[in-house]
Amino acid sequence: MKKVLILIATALIFVAANAFLYLTITRRLANNFSGTGQMKMIDVGRYLPFESGSDLARTGSSFRFSADDDLPVLDGAAALVPVYASVIENCYPRGTVTYEGGAFSDDNKYGENFAEDSVMQYQNTIRGFNALLDGSVDLFFTAHPSKEQMQDAKDRGVELEIVPVGQEAFVFFVNRKNPVDNLSIDQVRSIYRGEINNWKEVGGPDIRINQLTRVKGSGSQTMMEHFMDNDMLTKRHPLSIFGASIGYSFRFYLAAMVANDNVKMLSINGVYPNADNIRNGSYPIRTKFYVVYRKDEANANVKKLVDWLLTQEGQTMIEACGYVGLE
Repeated sequence: MKKVLILIATALIFVAANAFLYLTITRRLANNFSGTGQMKMIDVGRYLPFESGSDLARTGSSFRFSADDDLPVLDGAAALVPVYASVIENCYPRGTVTYEGGAFSDDNKYGENFAEDSVMQYQNTIRGFNALLDGSVDLFFTAHPSKEQMQDAKDRGVELEIVPVGQEAFVFFVNRKNPVDNLSIDQVRSIYRGEINNWKEVGGPDIRINQLTRVKGSGSQTMMEHFMDNDMLTKRHPLSIFGASIGYSFRFYLAAMVANDNVKMLSINGVYPNADNIRNGSYPIRTKFYVVYRKDEANANVKKLVDWLLTQEGQTMIEACGYVGLE
């Protein structure tokens, strides 16, 4: 009888343990709309100047450098690779984008094999901005630099010119299976302040919210900190990994460059983030993007190129890349 009772007790413990795991983990994971934050790396090979298959805006330009000119070296954030690559395509002579080893590498995730003498570099926001301060990059395409980056420039004794050249939407995204399609600005801020922690509080299912964040110093994280007025949660609840995610990025980067079919952009205050709604001002979280260069820049062609970006030709190219020109 004692052995029977032990077996029964063991079985009950096993059943209880499995029931607990199902209720606390398995059931959550079975419908947690996972995968929202699995952002793919951009394929820089899609945006190489002077390659016939590249996805660039070939709008032409009356302003062109020659091989004898002092050519500005361009770099930028991942979200703006199509813009500065298209600038090179339209304004630079062939043969000025070069690679270590003679060819672009398929493993070139962070521009590792752009040659030192190439006018195109790709080091992304953090490393590329440092290269601008060091002087190895002449013109940097980016969201507005963060306070920390501006302080870093000040500490190095570098003054910067920051010139807006286009517009974008800052967007929030969820898994496409998530039934929530719209949030208000106040709801987004409450989610990222940890005041709203369950999707049922904003019209969704009874699932915890997993608030994803980005790397400090990246363009999207800097924009998010500005949007949140630097008042956002710094630590997520331990159980949030079992929840349904929400993330943030820039519209064109998310919709066209990484093109993840598993996610969808949310409307904000009932307005969807498309180019028309950026242009007409109805989408509420709009931002400009910029070119940045040093005030002590000795290469006069840097300023000439910035001036061209603000002409009708330059703005037409930016629109053709898929972004929105200045008002």
